Amino acid sequence: MAHLLRGKQAGIQKDFSAGLDPQLFALDEVARYGINSQISALAYDPVQSLLAVGTNDTQFGGGQIYVFGQSRVSVVLPLPRKSSVKSIQFVADKIVCVDSKNELSVFSLESSRILSTYTPPGSVTALLTDPTLDFALVGLQNGEIVAYDLDRQHPAPLRIPNLWRQQYPKSRLTSVITLALHPRDIGSLLIGYNAGAVIYSFKVDKATKFFQYELPPGAPGGDSDPTASSIRRYPRLTQAIWHPTGTFVLTGHEDSSLVAWDPKDGRKVLARTIQDINVDEPGGAAAIRGATPGTFALKCPLFRIAWCSTENPDDTGLLIAGGTPTTSIEKGLTFIDLGQTPNYTTSSWQILSQYLEKPKRQHTLPTPPNAEVVDFCLIPRRSPHYAGSHDPIAVIALLASGELVTLSFPSGHAINPTNQLHASMSYVHPFVIHIDLAFVERTRWLGMVENRSKGPPILNGGAEAKHSMMRYANRNILQAAHADGTVRMWDLGHGDEIENQKMIQIDMARAVGRSDSVDISKMSMSGATGELAVGLRTGEVAIFRWGHNRDYGKEIRHVEARGFGLESIRDRAEPGVKEGLLPLTMFEGQGHVTALKMSDVGFAAAGFQHGTLVVIDLRGPAVICQAGLDEFGNQSKRGTFRRSNSQTQTNAEWPTCIKFGVMSLESEGYSSILLFVGTNLGRLATFKLLPESNGGYGVKFVGSSALEGRIITIAPIDAELGDPAEATQPAVAGLREGHKINGVVLIVTTSGVKIFRPPAAKGAHKTFDEVFCDSAAVVRYQAAGYALLGLFGDGTAKIYSIPALKHIASANVRHILDVRRFAEAVVTPTGDMVGWTGPSEIALLNVWGTGSDLTRSLDKLLNIEALIPPRPTISNVQWMTGTLHVTPADMDALIGGPNRPPSKRMVEQRRAEEEQQRAMKRSATAGSSSGEKEDEGYWAYMQRQMQERTQNLNIMGDSMDKVEESSSNWADDVNKFVSKQKKKAVMGFVGSKLGF
Repeated sequence: MAHLLRGKQAGIQKDFSAGLDPQLFALDEVARYGINSQISALAYDPVQSLLAVGTNDTQFGGGQIYVFGQSRVSVVLPLPRKSSVKSIQFVADKIVCVDSKNELSVFSLESSRILSTYTPPGSVTALLTDPTLDFALVGLQNGEIVAYDLDRQHPAPLRIPNLWRQQYPKSRLTSVITLALHPRDIGSLLIGYNAGAVIYSFKVDKATKFFQYELPPGAPGGDSDPTASSIRRYPRLTQAIWHPTGTFVLTGHEDSSLVAWDPKDGRKVLARTIQDINVDEPGGAAAIRGATPGTFALKCPLFRIAWCSTENPDDTGLLIAGGTPTTSIEKGLTFIDLGQTPNYTTSSWQILSQYLEKPKRQHTLPTPPNAEVVDFCLIPRRSPHYAGSHDPIAVIALLASGELVTLSFPSGHAINPTNQLHASMSYVHPFVIHIDLAFVERTRWLGMVENRSKGPPILNGGAEAKHSMMRYANRNILQAAHADGTVRMWDLGHGDEIENQKMIQIDMARAVGRSDSVDISKMSMSGATGELAVGLRTGEVAIFRWGHNRDYGKEIRHVEARGFGLESIRDRAEPGVKEGLLPLTMFEGQGHVTALKMSDVGFAAAGFQHGTLVVIDLRGPAVICQAGLDEFGNQSKRGTFRRSNSQTQTNAEWPTCIKFGVMSLESEGYSSILLFVGTNLGRLATFKLLPESNGGYGVKFVGSSALEGRIITIAPIDAELGDPAEATQPAVAGLREGHKINGVVLIVTTSGVKIFRPPAAKGAHKTFDEVFCDSAAVVRYQAAGYALLGLFGDGTAKIYSIPALKHIASANVRHILDVRRFAEAVVTPTGDMVGWTGPSEIALLNVWGTGSDLTRSLDKLLNIEALIPPRPTISNVQWMTGTLHVTPADMDALIGGPNRPPSKRMVEQRRAEEEQQRAMKRSATAGSSSGEKEDEGYWAYMQRQMQERTQNLNIMGDSMDKVEESSSNWADDVNKFVSKQKKKAVMGFVGSKLGF
C-alpha cells in the first residue's frame, strides 16, 4: 500500500507511468562499438580497401574477426569454436583464418558467413595465401606443408615433406616458421624452418637452396653476448622474407641478427643488426652496455620484418619491429632505407654487400613512450602483391598493450584516426578511459561537421546497409576520452540511419598546455548549444565552443590572459582545424573534478574533490561562484531514510552530481533557474541563479536536504505534466513572461530514491532492497508515460513507476554488460543504456524493444567490380637465363592436380559468357552461324577443361626439357662466340705489331 501514498507525499496528483505495461519492457541489443578483446592479428586488402582485426579469446570475449570499411561499414565474423585468432589473410573474395586450436576457417566477403573449416594433420605454425591462387599453404610443427583448396573446400593433393630433415637427418625437430612465395616467380617458395631457410621449386618438386646461419667462435652475433661468443652457434630462425624483386633473401634470427643471402648461389651477403654490421665475423660489434657497470643490454626479439618498396620495386627499405636494445629510450619501428637495388647481373659482390651495409638513411617511426611494437600491418596504395609491402602509404602498429598506432610511411608522422578509421577502432587508438553521452538536438548535430586537415582516406571499401530514419529524434552523441588526452564525439544512433557519421575531436593536452598528466575524469556536453566542458584529475576544467579557427594553419605562441577567475585559451586551437569545437576558456581548480555539468542556457558548474563548487557564466565568461560546500552549512531538513551518524558528518564531502532546472521552490509563487548539487554523503544542495543589476548572474544558496547514500542522479520533473523540468532555452525564456513550473526533483542514491519539492520538503521515498543502484535516469516510452530506469549491482535493469515508485519489470543484463562497470554506464531519456562489455567495447541497449539481438550487420563488404591486378612476373633477362615462367594457372595444376575440376570462378565466368553468347545469338540474323564452342554445353565445357589441364601438365614438362636443352645450346653458342672474338682480338694485336 506504500506506493499508493507516495504520489500525494511527493506532491504529484497524476500517475505518469499509467500507460506502461510490463510487457513493453523487453531488452534489445542494438549495437556494439569497440573491440571485444585483445587484438592478436591485423590484415589489409588494398583491392577491396578493407581492414581485418582478429582478437584473442579472453575473459571479456571470444576470439572473432572484425572487418572494417569506409565510414561505419563493419561486419563481425565469429569463429566456429571458442578460440583465439592467430593469423588472418585476405584472398580475393575470402578471408582465411587460423585459430589457436589449429583450425583453418574460410569466410566469404560476399555473404559475411563462414564457408568451410579444415583441421590440418598437426599444429599449424605458418599460413600462406596469394590473391591469384585458390589455395592456402599451411606449415606444420612437424616441418611438413599441406595445401587446402579454398575454392573446392577440401584438402589439395600437394604435400611437401620436411625438406630440412631430408638435408640434415640428424637435426632436431624442425618446424615451419614462415612461408613466402617469390614476388615475381610464383613457382618458388621460401620456407623458413627454425633451423634455417629453404627455397623450394614447384617446377622440379625439390629444394634448390639451403640457408643456415652459423656464428664461428669469437663472432659477437646479434645479441653481442660475450659469455657465448667463444663457441660455435646456430641462432634459431624467426623470419624469412624475399626482396621485392627476389634479388635477396633475408632471414631474421632470435639473436636479432639480420642475414641477407644470394638466392641464386646460396651465399651469405651480409649479417648485421639494426645497429651493427658484420656481426658474424670474429671481433665484430661490441656488446652494448647495460644499465649497470659490467653488464650488457639484451635486445628485443625481432617481432616482424617487412621488405618494403616504393612504386618502383627496386627502391626498397626494411621496416622492423623489435631488434633494439631493451635499454633504448626511443621505442618504435625502425626503417632502414636501402635505396635503389643494384643490378644483380652487372654488379660485383662488393656492390651488393655495400647496398645492405650502407643504407641511404635509417630512422625510427616513433610510438608512445614505453610502448613496444609487437606487430604491424602495412597499408599499400593499390597492389596486394609483393607480400603486401608494395608502395605503402601508412602502417598500423600493434603495441604490446593491445593498443594501435597509425603512422605515415616512411616519415612516421602520427595519423589521426578520426574520420580515417572506423569508430570501433578508436577504442584502442589509444584506449578509452571514460565515456559520457549527450542528448543533442538533431538539427544542431547535423550542422556540427568538423573541417580538419587530413590525408587520403585509408578505408574506402564496403557499402552500408539501409536503415529506417528517425527525423524527429535527438541524437545519442557519445563522448569518449582517451588515454592521450583526446576526446572524440560521434553519433551512436538508435539503430537507425545515421545522417552525420563524422567524428569530432578535441585535444585536451593542447588546451591545457602540456602533454603529460592529462587524465580526463569528467565530461559534459550541451544538447542545445553543442558546448563541451572537460575536467581533469589535476583540477583543470576546459570549455570548448563551436566556431571557426581564426589562426587556421598557423602555429602561434600562447599568450596568458586571465580575467574573472578564468584563463583564455582561444590561441591553443589546433592549427589543422578550420572549423570545429575550439578551446574557449579554462578554470584551474584543486583536486580532481568529481562532477561536471554544461547547461543549455549558458552556465557551467564543476565540483572538485576538495569540496569546492564552481559556477561559470559563459556570457563573460566569468566565474560567478567559487565556494566550498562546508560554507553552505549542514543545516537541513532531514529526509525520512537517512540515519544519523556523527562519523559520516566528519567525512570529506564533494559533489558527485550536478543538474540545472527551472521550477518553483517550496512556498514560492514564481519559477527560477535552479542549480542542484548532490554529494557523496547524500546531501542535496539547492541554489538559485538570479540576474543582477550589472547584467550578470549571481548564485544564492537556498537550502539542502539529506539522504542516504551517494547521489548518482538528479531529475527535475514537472509535477503537472511529468515532463523534464530542466533548464532549457524555451523554459528560461518563459521566465520573462511569468511562466510558472510546479516541479519536484527525483533523487536517486546508491541505496534508494526520493521525490520531493526542493529545497527540503518531506516527499516520498523508496529503499532498494539488498542491492545498490549504480546508474539511473527518468525515461519515456512514446506517449505512454515516464518511468525510472536503473542498473543495479545484481546485474539487472529495473524500471519503477513515477511517482508511486512501484516495481514494473526487470531484465538481466549481466550476460551483456560488465557489472563491475555499471557505475560508468549511461541511461538516456529514450530508454537507451550504454555500458561497457569489456575493457575496450561498449554496447547500446534499448529497454523498449522486442527482446532481440540487432547487432548482426547487414553491411556489404565485397565490391565485385574491384579487380585484382595481374601478379608480377619474371623479367626477360631471367627468362633468357633459364628461369621457367610459371603462371597462377600452372600453379592450380601443380597444387590441385590434373583431376581438379574448374574453379567456381571459372565456372561462373563460363556461364556469363554462355549467357552473353545466347543473347548475341538471339539478336543475330537468321543467316549467322556460331562456332563449335558456342554450342558447347556446360558439362562438355567442364570435360574439356579437365583434358586441357592434363595436357598443360604434359606440355609444361616438355617445356622444361626444351628450356633446359635451349639453355644448354644457348650457352654453347655464347662460348663459341666469345672464343671467336678473343681469337680475332689476339690476331689483330699481333698483326698490328708486325705492321700488317
